[in-house]
Amino acid sequence: MRFTKTPTASKRFRATLAAAAAVTLASTLAACGAAEEGGGDDEIVIGISLPLTGDFSEPGKGIQRGYEAWAEYVNANGGLLGRDVRLEMLDDQSSAERVAADYEKLINQEQVDLVVGPFSTRLVIPAAQVAQDYGYLFVEPAGAAPEVFEEGFENLFYAAPAVANDHYKLLAEHILAMPESERPKTAAYASMDDPFAQGTAYGLKDALEEGGIKTVVDEVYPPNTTDFSSIAAKVADSKADIVVGGSQYQDGVNLIVALQQLDYQPKLAAFSTAPTETEFAEAIGDKTQGIIAPTGYTTKADYPENQEFVKFYEEKHGEAPGEDEANAWTTGQVVAAAVEAVECAEPDPDCQSKLIDWLHENEVETVVGPLSWDDKGRPQSAHMIQQWVDGEIKIVLPEDQAEAEFIYPKPAW
Repeated sequence: MRFTKTPTASKRFRATLAAAAAVTLASTLAACGAAEEGGGDDEIVIGISLPLTGDFSEPGKGIQRGYEAWAEYVNANGGLLGRDVRLEMLDDQSSAERVAADYEKLINQEQVDLVVGPFSTRLVIPAAQVAQDYGYLFVEPAGAAPEVFEEGFENLFYAAPAVANDHYKLLAEHILAMPESERPKTAAYASMDDPFAQGTAYGLKDALEEGGIKTVVDEVYPPNTTDFSSIAAKVADSKADIVVGGSQYQDGVNLIVALQQLDYQPKLAAFSTAPTETEFAEAIGDKTQGIIAPTGYTTKADYPENQEFVKFYEEKHGEAPGEDEANAWTTGQVVAAAVEAVECAEPDPDCQSKLIDWLHENEVETVVGPLSWDDKGRPQSAHMIQQWVDGEIKIVLPEDQAEAEFIYPKPAW
């Protein structure tokens, strides 16, 4: 029977975890003497819960594609420690309560060898807490909000170049470096009530306010919002020079469409996540020109790992990967580097501790470049800025990696 550690329940999720623990304890006791769960000697089982339905399903499915492609690639190239990788994947339905119960099940009942994280800060925090309670390494692809790194997690590593409030760092620097006569004077912000989405928008807001750009609209909306007519009207009525959307996917699309319908013409329009999704251009039509988004990934990056990733993914799916797929693949790369370095992939605390310690002390080569982390799991790099130019989304900042010139002011949409 595999070692099962009794967790110290987090204060925030005590009720949820206690209820889940009662169920999984019964399952564990019933399984005593039965066949061993998890991967056995011939495979490594990695547990994952993803938002495949609900508010975060669009990017969640991108993360799913990235994880599945990574596992297939690893298995086609000898596996990890000579063992095949098998993904045990659950649908958390975009629910924080469900994701906590899912990771309880994966660790305590399924007894997976390793776990990796879901999409969205809202889901990463409860999932990471369960993993830490059981001593598991927790590498995650999409929990970038400041709150993630304020919870005291010692097992968490964010597999991307920068945290949410630094995503627009290069854009803020570029705007504030403009001649005063050209620089925007006012800004409107509309953000989903989500730590990641708000983190990206408010990181830019703080920097621009400090630089003297006045905030004239600051709206926060629930995650399930579909009607953006009133928010769009406030933004349009303000005549703000720039609009910033702290968005995921569908909310970003709906807000942009609502602004376009009102013929609001900002000098700059920046939205997190949505413009980087492969479906964005189809959803917006021919009015994408000049729209900006931060990104930690481009298919054109010349890292050897990235070239292999793009080739493999395109052969599998017939199209290039997006940022979500890249972040999931990166998560797999980070875990694999630790596993190969310490030569273990087991649920026991000694192995998991070795994996965690190794990542705190080492740099990993990935498809988004070399990654290293501080003691809170924050990556120590920077996001690039992309902009839609002539029907394609291209890197415009930093200038030494630019694929096109930064467009300002934005053409009418």
